[in-house]
Amino acid sequence: MKNIDTAFRHVRGFTMLVIMGSILISCFSLYKSFSLVSQMQNKVYILANGKALEAYASDRKDNIPVEARDHVKTFHKLFFTLDPDDKVIKSNVTKALYLADDSAKRVYDDLKENGYYSGIISGNVSQTIQIDSVTIDLNNYPYGFRCYATQNIIRTTSIAHRSLITEGNLRNVSRSDNNPHGFLIERWNTIENRDISTENRK
Repeated sequence: MKNIDTAFRHVRGFTMLVIMGSILISCFSLYKSFSLVSQMQNKVYILANGKALEAYASDRKDNIPVEARDHVKTFHKLFFTLDPDDKVIKSNVTKALYLADDSAKRVYDDLKENGYYSGIISGNVSQTIQIDSVTIDLNNYPYGFRCYATQNIIRTTSIAHRSLITEGNLRNVSRSDNNPHGFLIERWNTIENRDISTENRK
């Protein structure tokens, strides 16, 4: 009877160990499976020129500085890149105004009223802009920014270089085809816009 009782306790203990081990292995397997599925969902494979390229998904907060700087650069390039063609000017400015609030619209209206765009068309003037740097303050929302750029005004006989510094705030909005970064420039203001140098065209 003692041997039977001892054997029963041993079998019961062994059975409990097997059950506990099975539960632990099952939990570990489920955890690893969910982790693997989660990792795979963050990967995207892109087929380019017959080659599969692996891309990783990330949270927007990881890309805010990059997207914010690119949003500011895109706005300034569209707003300040002008050619002596009314359709080109309207197309660029219209795209730029999707990226900013009425503070940019007021600047556009003032320039138009003062004949700035008419002067570009009648004088066959082209204007380009080179973005030197963009600083973003991510410590406070809406995010403050300052843009440092150089304008190049190309006339028939000369090229004028101007220093341009602007500032404003960035507010989060919904992404769209017209605003892919999902930011809106607010309180846009020009701090400096002065001549640096002028060179004659040969």
